[in-house]
Amino acid sequence: MRMPEAVTPAEWNKAHEELMAKEKELTRAQDRLAAERRRQPGVRIDAEHGFTGEGGRFSLVDLFEGRRQLIVYHFMFAPGSKRPCSGCSMFVDNLGDPAHLNARDTTLAVVSRAPYPEIAAVREQRGWTVPWYSSFGDGFNEEMGVTVDDNDSFGLSVFIRDDTSVYRTYFTRGRGVEKLGTNWSLLDLTPLGRQETWEDSPEGVPQESPYAWWRLRDEYGD
Repeated sequence: MRMPEAVTPAEWNKAHEELMAKEKELTRAQDRLAAERRRQPGVRIDAEHGFTGEGGRFSLVDLFEGRRQLIVYHFMFAPGSKRPCSGCSMFVDNLGDPAHLNARDTTLAVVSRAPYPEIAAVREQRGWTVPWYSSFGDGFNEEMGVTVDDNDSFGLSVFIRDDTSVYRTYFTRGRGVEKLGTNWSLLDLTPLGRQETWEDSPEGVPQESPYAWWRLRDEYGD
């Protein structure tokens, strides 16, 4: 197995500082991209989509759980699938407690085409608690572009609502999903962002001091 080149502490520090400079520039570039993302237009979802989840039937607005923003992971799990997608499963395995997203007026949910009993069995088997809904018999996947000619792919969509009017503001797939999973990376995809004063956001986006909203997950309250 290849091992790193052995160098002196001074040589290591020099190489490390050069790498850190590149990483900081990447972080700044990502911040600029997030600022542009917060200014992206949205497409209104006019179709009356219906979903089945734990507790019954739900509309797209219901998936927001009363919050203003919704992040949906499109999980590759078609009707009759023998096993869940390994890559999608890895993504869900890495999701943290939703309390931190909820504190930023954001809900996270998973949607697949399989009937809900098939979804519920996998959800229980894997020990997942994230809300996972079935769009079986509905055209939601097709409208989102993740099902074409009955073939599924995975991806992640971001929505914002104004009362009952829902707009899709962002979508990513493939390697665009790989770097996601932390609350910060998911919030950076939304129109409202982290809602901290250092962010370059459009006028009207709520903001407060950095870290002011951070809590232990059981300290947010209702």
